Amino acid sequence: MGGPSGKFPTTRWSAIVAARSEDSAERARGLETIATSYWKPVYKYIRLRWGKSNEEAKDLTQEFFARAIEKGFLDKFDPAKGRLRTFLRTCVDGLVANHHKAATRLKRGGGAAEIPLDFDTAEEELHRVEVAAPDSMEDFFEREYTRNLFSLAVESFRRQCEEQGKTLHFRIFELYDLEDGANARPTYQSLADQYGISATDVTNHLAFCRREFRRLVLERLRELTSNDEEFRREARALLGVETP
Repeated sequence: MGGPSGKFPTTRWSAIVAARSEDSAERARGLETIATSYWKPVYKYIRLRWGKSNEEAKDLTQEFFARAIEKGFLDKFDPAKGRLRTFLRTCVDGLVANHHKAATRLKRGGGAAEIPLDFDTAEEELHRVEVAAPDSMEDFFEREYTRNLFSLAVESFRRQCEEQGKTLHFRIFELYDLEDGANARPTYQSLADQYGISATDVTNHLAFCRREFRRLVLERLRELTSNDEEFRREARALLGVETP
């Protein structure tokens, strides 16, 4: 896992630690990683939990991450008291509940995190998920966090395969492991016939892809957890793997 040595790479700090750093570059990296990983769950949560319109939810999502940057509220996060996503969800509830008291309101793009927020895609995804009952919104936020985590890992892996000239590897992985299940999963032999390779090649391609995809998920998960214990717990829950 994570390379020939079998050890998970530890060259990057946790984004939570980085977001509190006195070094401006590290702080910016940490905040961007957290915003990239959480903005979709936050937007969808605001839409469903608080019944906000598309435009209101856009504004509130941008404002939430702008405040995270400008006010440094992540400094108040204590990993000993709970997970980051629970802390963020509570902060979102506080922002929305008290928003009418704010004297001013940030407009979209003004002071917000410098990451692309594709609200149209988020809205399309929202229409495809089952609307959560009011008493299950915590579970909904958890599911959306997990969904976004895996989606970001898929896109990272897609780019990696393109850069390494392994687009066929990714295509086979996509067809066999990433399809939504509406259609029957293809056989190894049918994929081999479709792309003019052997069934053994399909086996090897999938083994490579699964190993690399898992590494990328763990890499991102490592950045979104505050310590080794939390990382191991999250890796076990999401992937069923034991990590060093």
